[in-house]
Amino acid sequence: MAEISLVDLVLKASLLVQLVMLLLFLISLYSWTLIFRKKSFLKRARKAADEFENRFRKNKNLNALYNSIYQNQQLMGMAKIFTTGYEEFVRLHKQANMTPTALREGSQRAMRVILHREMDKLDAHLAVLATVGSVSPYIGLFGTVWGIMNSFQALGSVQQATLAMVAPGISEALIATAMGLFAAIPAVMAYNHYVDYVDRLTNRYDTFLDEFTGILQRQAHASLEPDV
Repeated sequence: MAEISLVDLVLKASLLVQLVMLLLFLISLYSWTLIFRKKSFLKRARKAADEFENRFRKNKNLNALYNSIYQNQQLMGMAKIFTTGYEEFVRLHKQANMTPTALREGSQRAMRVILHREMDKLDAHLAVLATVGSVSPYIGLFGTVWGIMNSFQALGSVQQATLAMVAPGISEALIATAMGLFAAIPAVMAYNHYVDYVDRLTNRYDTFLDEFTGILQRQAHASLEPDV
């Protein structure tokens, strides 16, 4: 029996199975695009966090640190939390009758808003990868079931059924399942990896926010008015 190539199996499949395969190919292509884009974004986010942490540890003058970074239009993560909190602290500090507690709480609320926005950016498109990972196998299975049904229905018009008669049709149908797994497995692996990555970054952001809140609270109690 002559070997049948993968391309031949795809071309000889029924129209519906071919459409399922095409859909899975497009889903896989979109998934890989998201995977690479997400990898690049998270890498930049971690690099930005590392760079800001180094500057924050080395520079004890908050005003000087703020002035050195606030004009950067590409602020993200910790740097964005820092500039927002510091700006709110300065604004509230200039108001009359502001207590240290009010200064701390006001600055903390402003930073919390930015923290949640940064978390949304980190989480973006992860739900898509999760959906691809959970749905793709079922799409492939649908194509497989349909192809197998067609193969067995074709046996109804013959006197004697043999394995050789149904094997090509079943092989064509099983490719849909394989393509579903091909789309799902990388998406699931990337999703799990990126969720862990995002959790680690989020914890770093949250820890910095608490640390910076404590610094601002000490400044408020010491009645030091920053000069921006």
